[in-house]
Formats: sequence, C-alpha cells, structure tokens
Amino acid sequence: MDELTLLSVVALAGAAFLIGFAKTAIGGVASLAVAVFALVLPARESTGAVLALLLVGDVVAVRLYRRHADWALLLRLLPSVVPGLALGAWFVAVADQTLMQRAIGGVLLVMALIQIWSRHDADRTTDTSGRIREIGGRAAPFAVGIAAGFATMTANAAGPLMTIYLLIAGLPVLGLLGTAAWFFLLVNLAKLPFSAGLGLMDGATLLLDLTLVPALLAGAAAGVWVARRIDRQMFEGATLALTVLAAAVLFV
Repeated sequence: MDELTLLSVVALAGAAFLIGFAKTAIGGVASLAVAVFALVLPARESTGAVLALLLVGDVVAVRLYRRHADWALLLRLLPSVVPGLALGAWFVAVADQTLMQRAIGGVLLVMALIQIWSRHDADRTTDTSGRIREIGGRAAPFAVGIAAGFATMTANAAGPLMTIYLLIAGLPVLGLLGTAAWFFLLVNLAKLPFSAGLGLMDGATLLLDLTLVPALLAGAAAGVWVARRIDRQMFEGATLALTVLAAAVLFV
C-alpha cells in the first residue's frame, strides 16, 4: 500500500465513489470499481479491499431501503449462496495473481452479457416474461444463489445477476432495492471469514479503505440525487459499455 502513487490513490477514490453510487442508484456501476481496484492493487488483495467498502455501502443502502425487502424471497435464496461462497473461496485459494485478474475480468464479462440479455428480454412479449417469472419463482433460487455466491466471492460482481433475478421475480423498484440491499449486506458479512482466512484483508487494506470512505459516501449521495433525474436506459447503456471495456482490460 505504501507504493501507491498519487494517480493510483485518485483512481481508487474514484472507484470508491462509484461503489457508493452503485449502492444507491445503478448497481452495474460497481463493476467498474471492481476493475479499477484489480488493476491498481494485486488482484487477490483487491477483492478484500473492495469487500470492506461494499459493506459500508450496504449499510447505507439498508438504511435507505430497509423497509422494502421481500423476506420470503430472501429466505429462499440465501441458503444456496453458501455453496457458491465456498466454491469461490476455493478458487481464490488456488489461483495465482494472473489467473485471479483474468477470472475477475471473466466474471465481469459474464455479468455484462447477462445485462445485455436482460435489456433484450425486456422487449419480449408479456406471455414470455410471465413464463420466465414462473421459472424464476420456482426453480431459479438455488442456481442463482450458487452463481451469485461464486461471483461475489471471486470478483465482488454479483450485482447484475441479482438485479436480473429480482426483476424476473416481479419485484417493484423499491422492493428490488430493499431486497438487494439486505441480500448483499448479509452475503458480504458472510464473506468476511472467508476473506480473512485467505489473507485478503489486513490492517493496511482496512486503513486504505478508511481513507476512501468519504469518497464512497459522496458517491452514495450523488446516486440518490442522480437516480431521480437521469435517463436510466441511457445511463445503463453507458455503464454496460464501460463494464465490457473494464473486463477486456483485465484480460490484457
């Protein structure tokens, strides 16, 4: 951490701002922050640094949207996250720095493809959407939970997947925000023992995160303001393009 240049610190502060923004507005923006951390810091340690900041953002999001969670859906989904976390922890333990960086890029790319699919699916007929929601309500929680657990453990990048699932489940906007807020707070808390055991978090990492919290809170405040004013479809399109670019950079 002592070797960080001023430019690196500025980049990390910008990434922290995006994490805060993602928690209160457009979740896909967090993918950009994940990519920045993985480029500035060693790939393995970057996941621990991002996790601590995500937890701060989760507390903010729960504070804002805590009353709107669908707990019946959460209770169906959360148990299946545990196998995904364990699988992700095993992967992090055996992967070297290069493989870890490319794995983060791969997860981000998959999440971007899911976002593309969801945008395309939104234009389908009501009957098709109804069938998808029926499948999501009955069969998807187990598969989604495992996939989300693996994606969040390896790359802190389960946001797009969860957003798609909650939309398919038919939740209204506030219900989606509240359910996602509680989901990620609980899951990120569950990740702490894994991350600590793998040596992904230490005093230096937490000290760095502490200096970045003001930028995160500024991003959260900006997200609340912007979410009420900007054209959501246009913004998501730009975020999607930048996420794909970020994933591609991690493969270089």
